[in-house]
Amino acid sequence: MKLSVADRLALTDLVHLYAAAVDDRRFDDVAQLFTDTAELRLPDPPRHLEPVRHHHGHDGVRAAMAQLATIARTEHAIVGEVYAEGPDANYALGRITAIAHHWSVVDDEATDLIWHLRYDDEYLLTPTGWRIHGRALTINAIETRPVRRLRAHPSTDRATDADPSAASTAPHRRKTNPRGRFRDTP
Repeated sequence: MKLSVADRLALTDLVHLYAAAVDDRRFDDVAQLFTDTAELRLPDPPRHLEPVRHHHGHDGVRAAMAQLATIARTEHAIVGEVYAEGPDANYALGRITAIAHHWSVVDDEATDLIWHLRYDDEYLLTPTGWRIHGRALTINAIETRPVRRLRAHPSTDRATDADPSAASTAPHRRKTNPRGRFRDTP
């Protein structure tokens, strides 16, 4: 069965919601993007760039994401997406390429650990929409770069974000001036 345009859009939305939720440290939201019986397969860099660690279900995904709590900030850039139909209408496959920045600060020195990676995904259509049923992360290359300056993560500089997992997956609304107006314009 061929994937419809609506299914492809829903899958791309799912992939981008995952990246945004990881970067916003909304790990409970990340877990909800997976099925109850999902498997997340991760590498163990730098020794193993292929997936060697297995995490199961929502609790396993949360445990895997908790490892990111020690990193000052992350940024996932999705640079390629390919989707294919599965054997039935409720199953699809995806190959997602991305660049993931992992910024850390030690002794006031910021470093960017960059992964050029690929996700090999399996998706299931559930009553709540498409969800990730299997995800295998493979790292193609690792780079390390010095960073001149790193902005604090929003969850550490706003008191209202004490529990980032409680946040919505929607974009943050900002208070802005009326269209075309500067603050000092009457």
